[in-house]
Amino acid sequence: MRALVTGGAGFIGSNLVDALVARGDDVVVLDDLSSGKRSNVNPAARFVEGSILTDALDEAMRDAEICFHLAAQADVPTSVARPEFDAQVNVLGTVRVLAAAGDAPVVFSSTGGAIYGECRRPAREDDPLLPLSPYGIAKLSGEEYLSGWNRMHGTRHTALRFANVYGPRQEAGLEGGVVAIFLNAMAAGRETLIYGDGQQTRDFVHVDDVVRALLAAVGRGGAFNVGSGVETPILELHEQCSAVTGDVREPSFGPAREGDVLRSVLDVALIERELGWRQQVPLDDGLRGTWDWVSSEEGARAGGTK
Repeated sequence: MRALVTGGAGFIGSNLVDALVARGDDVVVLDDLSSGKRSNVNPAARFVEGSILTDALDEAMRDAEICFHLAAQADVPTSVARPEFDAQVNVLGTVRVLAAAGDAPVVFSSTGGAIYGECRRPAREDDPLLPLSPYGIAKLSGEEYLSGWNRMHGTRHTALRFANVYGPRQEAGLEGGVVAIFLNAMAAGRETLIYGDGQQTRDFVHVDDVVRALLAAVGRGGAFNVGSGVETPILELHEQCSAVTGDVREPSFGPAREGDVLRSVLDVALIERELGWRQQVPLDDGLRGTWDWVSSEEGARAGGTK
């Protein structure tokens, strides 16, 4: 099939493109390279450089049979500082993708942590949606547009609410990339920093599992959580990263950040039941594999080859 991946030069998008190419799809990548890297794009995919807010979207979407919409402004602090910009990319951009897609099913990358707000227990898809940041508000708006399009046009667009995704190619500077932040700092011998007291919890899911969920969700409609169902305190994550890297230095602590929730974990029973998806990469295995990639990248940079 002919598949378009918006944001396909980024972390999740490029891993998805690899999987699509591997199964024989004709893949087009649309990315403005504001955060993605051209070097991430599989050479078997056709690359269109441009934004979902420009005419490049129409060029990239031409004859697409599937659209995976991963292009986004994905940083919570940026959304707090620049809510209009966040809405332009994450709301208007999503509307433009839906309009351009026509009858082609769209799979939309939403967020679990930023949509549900504080979680007293693993959040289910039918729980109240109480975002605490402009980023979460914009992603929820995108989901509402998908639902509205499905009602109005009989389409079967699907939203996937990701937990904290980690794995190879994740940039240390982006929101939600705490695994990459810790591992990259340890690889470079730098100090690690935890915002708040480290007792805030997150649900971590490996990018390979996320890619499998994206592929399984095409044409299903509705919204599904994608996570591990396990909440891990950030301080415990730091300890696990230390065990993987051998870096035993204690982290430093800074003030908690505006817009961050204290507890975030997703209930994944619905996607298991409806799509047959289950997490396959446990956190300890995923951290070891990610560390292998990070340490090899750090060595390559030190040698001047990257």
